[in-house]
Amino acid sequence: MSARVLVVDDILSNVKLLEARLTAEYFEVVTAYSGAEALAKIEDAQPDIVLLDVMMPGMDGFECCRRIKANPNTAHIPVVMVTALDQSSDRVAGIEAGADDFLTKPVDEAALFSRVRSLVRLKMMTDELRMRESTGQSMGLLDPTSILTSAAGSGRILIIEDRADSIAWMNGALEPEHEVSAVDTFEEALVRVRGGDYDLIIVSLGVRGFDGLRLCSQLRSLPQGRHVPILVIVSDGDRRKLNQALEMGVNDYLTRPIDKNELVARVRTQLRKKRYADHLRHNVQLSLEMAITDQLTGLHNRRYMSRHLDNLIAQAKTTGRPLAFLILDIDFFKAVNDTYGHDVGDEVLREFAKRISANIRGIDLACRYGGEEFVVVMPDTDVAFAYTVAERLRQYIETTPVEISCAPDVLNVTVSIGIAKWDGDTDSAEALLHRADQALYSAKRTGRNKVVADAA
Repeated sequence: MSARVLVVDDILSNVKLLEARLTAEYFEVVTAYSGAEALAKIEDAQPDIVLLDVMMPGMDGFECCRRIKANPNTAHIPVVMVTALDQSSDRVAGIEAGADDFLTKPVDEAALFSRVRSLVRLKMMTDELRMRESTGQSMGLLDPTSILTSAAGSGRILIIEDRADSIAWMNGALEPEHEVSAVDTFEEALVRVRGGDYDLIIVSLGVRGFDGLRLCSQLRSLPQGRHVPILVIVSDGDRRKLNQALEMGVNDYLTRPIDKNELVARVRTQLRKKRYADHLRHNVQLSLEMAITDQLTGLHNRRYMSRHLDNLIAQAKTTGRPLAFLILDIDFFKAVNDTYGHDVGDEVLREFAKRISANIRGIDLACRYGGEEFVVVMPDTDVAFAYTVAERLRQYIETTPVEISCAPDVLNVTVSIGIAKWDGDTDSAEALLHRADQALYSAKRTGRNKVVADAA
């Protein structure tokens, strides 16, 4: 895996050594010799990961990391502190400053590369979500997601461990801030994750009854576990298991004996990242919905209808099943806007959309076509049945006044409807739309408040 790595250290020999090692593994390396220089370079170079020394003159690594994580443009970039400091309090200070990991010099090369690749893979998934969110923002659909340093809050945590004393110790460290549950078998772990809405899963790789790595792999394959961060616990020195866990996509790790403050700090970091990723996914989904939805009525928009109609016609060509298409136009709608204002016109449109939705089947697609025009696409439907549905809807609209927010409190409206059917393999969406539109025009021209079916 290729990635751009920013190496930050005030000692030239340290920088050159890391640069040589990383370059030999086909990483692209950018260097900086102080915290200030790193901050200046990071936005321009846009590295995929930062390897950051702690003990530097002027701005130390802790402060540099805090500033990276406080900047919305760089907060998502993983930071690994690589330092001679080896106390648990130093690791906790680094993680609380926002670091994703804390490696003590001299660093084992295999461990370093494994962690770099793991964090870069996780960042690339976030980058894809950020890019899609950015597209939604550029279209005016979304507001920016809150930055990664927002408070993590409490979370639902599942511990998978078969040592009662270890479970009790972790419960004591994490409760009452978090809701913690524990299981000790492979099968129960899968059942819990399938049925639970967990924010973090902690897996002990030292469980005796089953292979913890295999469980991590199974959890990642579950739809309910795909986006839940996994934190594994390994015995100190068990580098093989840790590297395998990182390669299969676990998010973080702790080594025994576990420091309570480090456990709390790493849990907080993973919950914060999950909240951020969840917000990104929500915004991406929201942007997709907004891109295909009419914001006033909540129906699908013309863009979605066109794509959906193409798919239905392709399906009809394969199956030979009928397809009907309705265009509906509110009669004299301009007079509503001119007399009562556009706000009342919007009320009428929203109510009209509700009535359409209430009078069609689940397989039918209702869309706002534009202005006061709506369409309904009806798969597996012949003209006779479509006419029955359209006539029922027409009568309902005619006989049920629309409530509005000003005098006279209700309005009587009517609708004209044109119907066309798909006419075989040589027919196209454009031709179908044209025939339905012509039928609608005929309904308008011959008195309105009626349903006309195309004769083709």
